[in-house]
Formats: sequence, C-alpha cells, structure tokens
Amino acid sequence: MTSKKLLITGGAGFIGSAVIRHIINNTNHSVVNVDKLTYAGNLESLESVENDARYVFEQADICNAAEIKRVFNEYQPDIVMHLAAESHVDRSIDGPGEFIQTNIVGTYILLEEARGYWLGLEGDKKDSFKFHHVSTDEVYGDLEGTDDLFTEETSYAPSSPYSAAKASSDHLVRAWQRTFKFPTLITNCSNNYGPYQFPEKLIPLIILNALEGKDLPIYGNGKQVRDWLYVDDHARALLHVALTGEISETYNIGGHNELQNIEVVKTVCSILDELVPSKLDGISQYEQLITYVGDRAGHDVRYAIDATKIANELNWTPDETFATGIRKTVEWYLENKIWCDRVKDGSYQGERLGVLQD
Repeated sequence: MTSKKLLITGGAGFIGSAVIRHIINNTNHSVVNVDKLTYAGNLESLESVENDARYVFEQADICNAAEIKRVFNEYQPDIVMHLAAESHVDRSIDGPGEFIQTNIVGTYILLEEARGYWLGLEGDKKDSFKFHHVSTDEVYGDLEGTDDLFTEETSYAPSSPYSAAKASSDHLVRAWQRTFKFPTLITNCSNNYGPYQFPEKLIPLIILNALEGKDLPIYGNGKQVRDWLYVDDHARALLHVALTGEISETYNIGGHNELQNIEVVKTVCSILDELVPSKLDGISQYEQLITYVGDRAGHDVRYAIDATKIANELNWTPDETFATGIRKTVEWYLENKIWCDRVKDGSYQGERLGVLQD
C-alpha cells in the first residue's frame, strides 16, 4: 500500500499515542500529531517514536481555527483521525463546560477546516481523502437486557455530559457527510485499557492504589458491566478502518470481554498477589483493600458491543483476550513506575471524581 500521511488529533492521549506507536513501529505511513497537551496528554508516551523521521508533533488546540488551518496547509495530510476529546465521565460531571467546548465546538471547527482543505485538493488526493472520527459506545446509553448488544444501528441515548458531547460530535460528523458530501466515517469503541493509561481510569487506579496500600474504590455495588478492549487491538483497528473503511459507514470496535467492574478489580488484585505479594501490615491479599463508594451520577449499568460488522466487512478481530491483555497491563505498570510517578506529579491525586454527594 502507498504510504499515507495521517493527521491525528489527540495523539498524546492514551488511545492516540497507541495508534501513533503502532503506525511508526509497524507501517510505512507518517503521522502529524496535533495535541493541546491537557492533563491527560503526555508526550512521554511517545518517547519511543519521537525522533522518527515519519513523526511530527504540533501543539495546537482544535478550537483554534487559524492554527488548524495552518497545520492542514503545512502538512497536506491524506487522512484525518480525530481522537482529541475530553474523555473522562467523572470530570464531565464535575465540569461539563470543557466537554462542550472541546468535543462539540472543537469537532465543528476541525470539520470545517478539514472540509476547506479537502475542497482545495485535486485528483486522487481529493478522491482518497478521509476524515475518521473516533467515538465511544457510551453514546448508546444503557443496555436493558443481559443479552442485548450495541450495533451500528442502535439509537443514541447518552447519559452523561461526556457521552452527550460525544454523541453531538458524532451527529456533526454524519451531517457534514450527508450535507456536504465530506468523506467521513465513524468508529465507536468499548472500554479501553492497557499501557500508558492515565491513572484516574479504573484499571491503572486499582493497580497503583493497591501498590501504595490505598483503598480500591468501587462505584455502587461494582456490578456494572463493560466490554474491555486492549488498547493495542483498538489501535490496529483504527488504522485498519482509516485505510480500508467505507465512507459514511460506522464500525463498532469491541473486545469480546464482558465483565463486571468488581470482576475486573479482583482479577487485577489476583495478578498483583502473584507478581508482587503484599508486604502491607494486615493485608495478605490486595482484594482486602476494596472499598465501595457512592455511585456515579447517572451511572449506566451495562455496555456491550456487537463487533460483527468490522469482523465480516473489514476482517478485523482482537488479538488479546482479557486474561492476556490484563496481565500485560499489570506487568507494564509494574515495570514503568517512573512514567506513573511523573504522571501523578501533576494535580491528579488518585481520587475518584464524579461521586454523588449526599
């Protein structure tokens, strides 16, 4: 395949950095990483590729139209992969304004600058251009039954300010395709986990808190069900969709790993028991640190992805089971304490945000 230049927004984030590492390490494509570097953006996640000739970083805000226009004109990308977003549900409950600005207004500005750039292209470069919008299964809301699955035709019913903002951005992307014939496609993924994840998310929070002998906070009864997708599997899927997906289509990306949150936490604890047995006073097993806390406002009970379409039409399936992926994840955090310490040096102190107050 002819090498492509991808403009990736949010490339210093958890999923974006995984995509960039995959592209630079395993393909001949090149990347322009556009990231504002908010609290969850971390260039240390890209140290392994930062000196590669096929990688360029631009610190820019997608809400700044002039900067985004300059980036398009300077680098002339073939594909846009849009991951830049405020992405933590709890933070959206504590402060929804930033989510509206980045996820909705920012997507609008990026769409308009990308469309203006695309209209100026000619020939094959214009015909092959794509705008790939990366979204979440949370836009679908809560599943009713224990056997129901989200498909690409599931109606949107977002519950949190985060998922409502992402749903809005999805609608904008589809509208730009239908109204302006702008060549877009969308993916909706399930819960990601893996190396380099910011420690406010469940799995790294549990790993790091356990090692420090802190409480392991579980929302409500811990029986919320999520489908867990290893981030490197997601990265492979995103590039595959960007290169081979059909314009105007939506593809759900899932890990085929439905688990209750409490099951996830207990699995992490058992791996830690094996790899780094507790030396904490009065704690023989990390599971003893589990603490149930007030539930998140509007907490959805169950998400689960039907990823049949991407398997059948694009021949993609995940490589990792939850058992293999979670072990790799725990081992990575144990081997990368310096990364963890530097990330935690900031304002985030390992608390759960968005908890209902009595």
